[in-house]
Amino acid sequence: MRSQGAVYVYLNEDPVNLVREFVAEDEAIFEGAIEETTVGIYVVKHDATSQPEDIGIILEGQQILRDLNNVALAAAMLFGLMYAMNLNYPPELKYTFEVLQKVVMELDGNTLSKKTQVLKNRLCE
Repeated sequence: MRSQGAVYVYLNEDPVNLVREFVAEDEAIFEGAIEETTVGIYVVKHDATSQPEDIGIILEGQQILRDLNNVALAAAMLFGLMYAMNLNYPPELKYTFEVLQKVVMELDGNTLSKKTQVLKNRLCE
């Protein structure tokens, strides 16, 4: 499991709902997946074990940003875009984005869901 998966596991959310990896040869699969994706990050690799060729952000079935340096930057940019554009967080990732917004970024942290409050309390121990 990748290290960024720890928050997903704790919050009982699937990281595949945020970050999807594709092999460069599967162009048709990649294009179809982009069109079906509401919110997400994509990683394109030459093969499953190689370094990423492209990392980008998808919003409403459109590639919004491309050629980002890493997934962490893509996640920060995605959060910023969603927050600035006042978009609703996808239901399957609502706790992950709530933790980013209210615990990590300390934006509007007065009201927390029970899951997020428990995680915040455990982080402060």
